[in-house]
Amino acid sequence: MIPVPPIGYGGIERIVDALLRQCRATGHQVALLAHPDSTAAADQRFAWPSLRTDSVKATWRNALALRRAVRAFRPDVVHSFSRLAYLLPVLLTRQPVVMSYQRHTGGRQVAIAARLGGRHLRFTGCSEFICRMGRPAGGHWTAVPNFVELNKFTFVHRVPADAPLVFLSRLDDTKGADTAIAIARAAGRHLLLAGNRAASGLQRVYFDREIAPALGHDGIEWVGEVDNVRKNALLGTAAALLVPIRWDEPFGIVFAEALACGTPVITCPRGATLEIVKPGETGFLIDSVTAGVAAVARLPTLDRRACRDDAERRFGLPAATQRYLEIYSALANS
Repeated sequence: MIPVPPIGYGGIERIVDALLRQCRATGHQVALLAHPDSTAAADQRFAWPSLRTDSVKATWRNALALRRAVRAFRPDVVHSFSRLAYLLPVLLTRQPVVMSYQRHTGGRQVAIAARLGGRHLRFTGCSEFICRMGRPAGGHWTAVPNFVELNKFTFVHRVPADAPLVFLSRLDDTKGADTAIAIARAAGRHLLLAGNRAASGLQRVYFDREIAPALGHDGIEWVGEVDNVRKNALLGTAAALLVPIRWDEPFGIVFAEALACGTPVITCPRGATLEIVKPGETGFLIDSVTAGVAAVARLPTLDRRACRDDAERRFGLPAATQRYLEIYSALANS
């Protein structure tokens, strides 16, 4: 429900845009069905007729739009990062389909789709954590880690001893901005908070109660939402990315982006972070403010070159694209 590529926030949309460009660069024709304001350069573009996700009518309109797009473009494989329900008319035709999950999954809907799609359907998860959630419902699951476009992130070999810690994420309670503030204060370090806040509701209450009173004191600053250029600069000049999450993260693309800049990651062992951070090598996994302070003190022992090398090896766009292409080929020839 966000344009591809996104103007601001939109992690999945960035993944789709980069994958589309890389597939076309390797000689494949690709059509895109997305938000009508999308500007990604595809061989053909189609638009969702409804931007609502809260009604059966809207779901059915978009499902039929997907079926029309498939009939018009006649692809070898349909790859969806959208809602599983939109695929129903396509699955009934035995069209090869890849359904990718960037969020928690499983349950009855996946089980039904697995039965309908059979050998013509493959599921991917952005982490092994997500695949483990989905497998009990059925279907064939493959983990394809999210990726970063390494050429968009500048490797910074060394930062000053007093370089700031950076929190880069939504300013929601699940991301642990208040814990990041507590760690920075206890460690005596400057902390830059970057990200959007909720305009209303419980998350706005959280921001006003837990975050706002700390701003402007003890080196705690909020710089708002950042674009790609500012993100690169912010991560590259940081001593560490500090995002002490309180939920099971499906992947957390910002962690891979930090590593691409050579910046270590300090977070909690929840969800896919155990697959991204190598404790003592590319960052630290913590479970308390005390552990966070200890991790900050150990940052000088980490090699920023090792962080960048790990990002290149595991989270580069070409490697991820190749894994998807192998899945496409297996499906198209099955």
